[in-house]
Amino acid sequence: MPAPVFDPALLRPELARGLIALGLDPHAPVERATVVAGDDGTLAGALIAYLALLLRWNATYNLTAIREPREMLTKHLLDSLAMAPQVRGLSRLADLGTGPGLPGIPLALATPGLAVALVESNGKKARFLREAVRQLGLAPRVRVLESRAEAVAEPGAFEAITARALDRLAGIVRVGGHLLAADGRLLAMKGQHPADELAELPPGWALAAVHRLTVPGLIGERHLVELHRH
Repeated sequence: MPAPVFDPALLRPELARGLIALGLDPHAPVERATVVAGDDGTLAGALIAYLALLLRWNATYNLTAIREPREMLTKHLLDSLAMAPQVRGLSRLADLGTGPGLPGIPLALATPGLAVALVESNGKKARFLREAVRQLGLAPRVRVLESRAEAVAEPGAFEAITARALDRLAGIVRVGGHLLAADGRLLAMKGQHPADELAELPPGWALAAVHRLTVPGLIGERHLVELHRH
């Protein structure tokens, strides 16, 4: 199968439109230590650099089943950034089962001051994450924890934990709830409204809000479920 054609000049206008639709500035500077060649230091430029790296590694390491650049732009980048309003103002976030860095890396690029721990137990994905953090100049603000979520020994260290494709809500709480500060929030990305999953929540956890998200270019429902302790 031929490699997907990646043309930043064609993708960037579509990305810019999507970012604007999400209330984000494509030209905003990104807080990082270094800027890679060909990257102009803006949010759009950094996201394109991340996408290029993901496409290159995906050809060998099969990090994600989505391989077409425009589909990645919508289903990975813009989908991750649809939750940016709920992350704004936070300083410490853990992204559980992050895979190739979703939503953690796009959120780190779009959110000044946000420190992100990318939690991933798969070795090849963790290797990609370390390279992405290095090339995008995100260290030490973004770090990679090659571990299962339940084994991360940082109890109460995070204002929020997020999970995009990890487990049902009860499972996420079970493996990652210990990482949250007392007043912290779990931010879980779901498709349809997960009423059945909410009914399974263990004692001590309650629903704070369900945010219906609109992802530019994406067909189908997306919801962000916000849980807290009570």
